[in-house]
Amino acid sequence: MNSTHPSPLILAFIAELMFTVKIETTARKLNYRVKFIEHEDDIAPPEEHIPERQLAEHLSGQGAGLVEKLTRWQPSLMIFDLGNVNIPWVKWIPILKSAPATRRIPMICFGAHVDVDTLKAAKSAGADVVLARSRFVSDLPHLIQKHARIPDYGEIEAACQEELSVLGVKGIEEFNRGEYFQSHETLEDAWNEDQSAGRELYRAILQIAVAYLQIERGNYRGAIKMFLRVRQWIDPLPDTCRGVDIAQLCADADNVHQVLVSLGQERMAEFDQALLRPIRYKRTGS
Repeated sequence: MNSTHPSPLILAFIAELMFTVKIETTARKLNYRVKFIEHEDDIAPPEEHIPERQLAEHLSGQGAGLVEKLTRWQPSLMIFDLGNVNIPWVKWIPILKSAPATRRIPMICFGAHVDVDTLKAAKSAGADVVLARSRFVSDLPHLIQKHARIPDYGEIEAACQEELSVLGVKGIEEFNRGEYFQSHETLEDAWNEDQSAGRELYRAILQIAVAYLQIERGNYRGAIKMFLRVRQWIDPLPDTCRGVDIAQLCADADNVHQVLVSLGQERMAEFDQALLRPIRYKRTGS
């Protein structure tokens, strides 16, 4: 793993000391960081009840706080103790496994082996792996190494030394002219054409293009959803990839996101379109 990148994060929705100590010790030996969420209020303050369907589809209420925080933290693995009554995992697991921004994060759940119904419920909700407590504890090192999702930074950085493809250049130029829909279409073709780790550059840019397009169309929720979704693709990229100034693109997109959030849906018409800035890039040899 590239030493310039932080240790991967494990997010553990666990409060019981026996498990927190075991996870912390094992994770440290494997060069992982751990963040423990012991209570639902650690994610967001209590709010009025909102139907689960609305949380999952529209990122409202506490569901929005959950997805937003996980998007910002970008954990490599999530672990749920199904016996932690202070975490509403029955609602949270379907949200995390349905939201595009978080559904690719691996999820391990464990519970009492005699509570078969609970174990089945977690699996039905979308958990990737569901285990009895005893097996979780005994197999923890193997479980982390097998299921944690870590970008191959070395492969990404090597691919980023290559040139932009013809379609990549075309898509960026369309982006810079404000032709966001066409940029998305072109960059999707560029992504499909490229089989290297560098293809994620095109996926990241096309999703920002969609976010900007949604802003132009006045679709607040659609734009916010895309800003959350793009983090999983753009965060692993180095500051410069195939001549594209990723650091500046991230700064510009983050600024647009924050301004949009500060305005809220009700004042979206006040958004300054001049904040939708072009991508800075330099072709190899130019």
